Amino acid sequence: MAAAAVDSAMEVVPALAEEAAPEAAGLSCLVNLPGEVLEYILCSGSLTAADIGRVSSTCRRLRELCQSSGKVWKEQFRVRWPSLMKHYSPTDYVNWLEEYKVRQKAGLEARKIVASFSKRFFSEHVPCNGFSDIENLEGPEIFFEDELVCILNMEGRKALTWKYYAKKILYYLRQQKILNNLKAFLQQPDDYESYLEGAVYIDQYCNPLSDISLKDIQAQIDNIVELVCKTLRGMNSRHPSLAFKAGESSMIMEIELQSQVLDAMNYVLYDQLKFKGNRMDYYNALNLYMHQVLIRRTGIPISMSLLYLTIARQLGVPLEPVNFPSHFLLRWCQGAEGATLDIFDYIYIDAFGKGKQLTVKECEYLIGQHVTAALYGVVNVKKVLQRMVGNLLSLGKREGIDQSYQLLRDSLDLYLAMYPDQVQLLLLQARLYFHLGIWPEKSFCLVLKVLDILQHIQTLDPGQHGAVGYLVQHTLEHIERKKEEVGVEVKLRSHEKHRDVCYSIGLIMKHKRYGYNCVIYGWDPTCMMGHEWIRNMNVHSLPHGHHQPFYNVLVEDGSCRYAAQENLEYNVEPQEISHPDVGRYFSEFTGTHYIPNAELEIRYPEDLESVYETVQNIYSAKKERAGDWEFSIFPPWVTQKKTRSVPSLFLTPSVISLAEPHRSKAGRTSSGPTPPPDRNFSPRSASGCLCGATHLPGCAISLSSFH
Repeated sequence: MAAAAVDSAMEVVPALAEEAAPEAAGLSCLVNLPGEVLEYILCSGSLTAADIGRVSSTCRRLRELCQSSGKVWKEQFRVRWPSLMKHYSPTDYVNWLEEYKVRQKAGLEARKIVASFSKRFFSEHVPCNGFSDIENLEGPEIFFEDELVCILNMEGRKALTWKYYAKKILYYLRQQKILNNLKAFLQQPDDYESYLEGAVYIDQYCNPLSDISLKDIQAQIDNIVELVCKTLRGMNSRHPSLAFKAGESSMIMEIELQSQVLDAMNYVLYDQLKFKGNRMDYYNALNLYMHQVLIRRTGIPISMSLLYLTIARQLGVPLEPVNFPSHFLLRWCQGAEGATLDIFDYIYIDAFGKGKQLTVKECEYLIGQHVTAALYGVVNVKKVLQRMVGNLLSLGKREGIDQSYQLLRDSLDLYLAMYPDQVQLLLLQARLYFHLGIWPEKSFCLVLKVLDILQHIQTLDPGQHGAVGYLVQHTLEHIERKKEEVGVEVKLRSHEKHRDVCYSIGLIMKHKRYGYNCVIYGWDPTCMMGHEWIRNMNVHSLPHGHHQPFYNVLVEDGSCRYAAQENLEYNVEPQEISHPDVGRYFSEFTGTHYIPNAELEIRYPEDLESVYETVQNIYSAKKERAGDWEFSIFPPWVTQKKTRSVPSLFLTPSVISLAEPHRSKAGRTSSGPTPPPDRNFSPRSASGCLCGATHLPGCAISLSSFH
């Protein structure tokens, strides 16, 4: 009956518009409809917020129906921003009209800031004070974040620069929030033993763009607990663990009953769910992230132990973490309560080894060495987190493909949040800015930050005078270089000195020797590297040596390289380059090439026209042969220009020689910041250490081995 009334009402609306009766008569028919029918019409999704505003101004009844806290404005808000509804409780009073206005304003502010970032920070990484505008924004932070997520989720291969900076801003905002939560968590008393909560904070900080929450991870663990209870019920239907309610922290005292729980856990985890230690890919950061351990059902000793510990405690077995060298373990007390215990009164559990129970001698055999009794002791939450972050730090120092060294930076932030006065890590953080390809690109603000770090180190440990003095000297030299920097250098292809440059920014290329795909984001008429780099890279062995154009390229493996022209050729099957910095230089991928953003186009104003001509010549011929090849549409003016001739030397296979990597700090050009070193070839720094190496000179840090 109600449905028929609604259908009838929906037919009334268009009918009223067609009638020739006075407007007042149509309005009278509309407002005489039942309230629930009118509400259904207004919430049908066909009306915009502006429409609702106009409807509410027509008469008192419609104004009351469209009240700010009513269902109509709630539906407008829900349809526009559905992901935000989880932040509202059904029982709360909400002024939905006001929320709509605030969210709309936050979205406009977010887009304004994102649009400004490319112009402000194109030639350098976003500096330490680059996010000050965001921190000073008014209104709920969740609204601002939601707009950034909307930008990231924009469909298609356009707005790449917007997405690049929206991702950076969102990354920063979430990390700051998580770091504040972690610092508050670390202030808890020593007897606060939420190991899982601390591990989730580390997971969240290293993966701020992923939807990770303690609630979701706990829910997955609760599901495993349910499976264990089902198995336990088959073993002992009267087991006390079966009566535990969610959130209870009761412990079982009888060893036999505890043993039954562990047997059921081992069956469910290792036989039924197929959890296992990741021996094949041990040195993978994913092994340390709890959400990935649950998804992939594998991990390393410490992450597997935390999962095992959490499940056991929920079922009443009081296991404890043991910071055993090289292999994290759990211990299970076998002695009487209240008695004086030593290390032989415990059984040690290897969660990495399918829950195997070990004696003291077997533990020593596991790592192949004798250890003191102190290393069998239990550790608190902070020590467990320190070991997890130490593992991440070791991985961060090893990483080679991720040229942003994001894992190293994140793990340093986490470690220094726990131990802010760790001199060696403060030194490593200072060196990171200019030994790993990050320092030369930072702003003056970051220079001052490094000086603050160095002053703090000198206060903590005067014995570090030599290392601090070295860094201070290089920091001050950087300040002087910043003062001498000139404006943007514009490179015109039509200039006589650029006559040998054959390729343009935005073209998808292939390396002749190594076969990697890449996109050009900068070029020089000749090799602009220093003599030392040219000698170390054996550039003189190339047929054309260093007297030929060299290109800055973003490679599909995430690295940045500096390649000689004779080693590059057109990619006849162009594809998107999955590089994290593509959006920094390009605004769109057309299917055959990238279009430079406004900042890159200023530096290479004539390259876009050359790209269109090249793409038309190379790929239109392929289309004529294949008959069904699709490529981008060119502006009419392109076909009216004379096509730039390209020497046949670079269109046919040439002598294959070595690949030239990226340039060093000494060879930086105006095409953008110096690309970070790649793992295969890298120039030597002033200290004589390979820039691409993960070891930082003069900064040997003793950390426990990865486990």
